[in-house]
Amino acid sequence: MNTIFHKIINKEIPSQIEYEDDNFIVIHDISPQAPIHLLIIPKIFIATINDISNNQLYIMSQMLKIVQILAVKLQVDQTGYRLIMNCNPDGGQTVYYIHMHFLAGKQLNSHFG
Repeated sequence: MNTIFHKIINKEIPSQIEYEDDNFIVIHDISPQAPIHLLIIPKIFIATINDISNNQLYIMSQMLKIVQILAVKLQVDQTGYRLIMNCNPDGGQTVYYIHMHFLAGKQLNSHFG
């Protein structure tokens, strides 16, 4: 499979990179839903949350550590942020490559609880 995220990771498509290490790339969303809207993308391909194997669960903890780093770097650790992961069509997933949305920079609608 060759998704848009594969192309971003391989630098075939330009993107505004906020953070990158050996295992993840974090880019600015091209259609932001908040003043800060980042996509946290693992460099290992997994299509959906349902496809994460037991030996890949570490990816989720690494992703949450990156969230903490970003929150401090972007100075929203105290004011707050929202994290979203979509899974399959009814969950709103449009790119079949797991990723997490990081939204911040304003008070977000609280209809999610």
